[in-house]
Amino acid sequence: MSPVSDVADGDTGDLFQDPEDYYPPTPPPTTQSHTLASGRVLTLHLVGYSPTEAHHLWNGSRVVSDYFEADPSRVRGRTMLELGAGAGLPSLTAGILGAKRVVVTDFPDVEIVQTMQKNVDEAGDLEGVVVPVGYVWGADVVPLFEALGGGEGERFDVLVLADLLFRHAEHGKLVDTIEKALARRRDAVAGFVVEQVVDKRMEKPLFENDPGDLEVQKTVGGYEVRWPEEKLEA
Repeated sequence: MSPVSDVADGDTGDLFQDPEDYYPPTPPPTTQSHTLASGRVLTLHLVGYSPTEAHHLWNGSRVVSDYFEADPSRVRGRTMLELGAGAGLPSLTAGILGAKRVVVTDFPDVEIVQTMQKNVDEAGDLEGVVVPVGYVWGADVVPLFEALGGGEGERFDVLVLADLLFRHAEHGKLVDTIEKALARRRDAVAGFVVEQVVDKRMEKPLFENDPGDLEVQKTVGGYEVRWPEEKLEA
């Protein structure tokens, strides 16, 4: 049978098969460190690569961690949900500072969730306090409440969204999760009354070779968003 008829019969052989070295190998996992105000050093494991950018330790997570340390009452004895956590630095810091329960989430990729769990395990004494869960923004929040382990109808006191807003197409899903997960109390932080609480210049930008104004790239802004009075539960 001729080569032309072979193709016509669906036998293309290796014609459309990529060479073994066509795609670059996935980079290996990495580690970074963060020093708490107490001098304690946290070693943070990161996946080698993720299309959701979970392989970076974003400056926003460091700033949120510092923000909690500046006033531990922001998380002590409270419940917290972190979205798009990556390594989960703010969640680890909240757990160390005495948070009641922290649910730390990122995209439900096995390697990402396992990496978050590894960071929790190595931080010490956080088992049952910081709980890693795979979660897609805008999805059903019941699994998050189950991980919270509270009573029926209990929601989170604090939500952390560090360096997530660059994903513009996902803003609606983020808002949906906030609305469903945040407790409707005056002291619950993340709702929709916005106040800037952080304006910090880092020593260097996260992506050093990016074009643009260097000072802007080094600046991390932090905002508290709360429920407006008319949406609080009695």
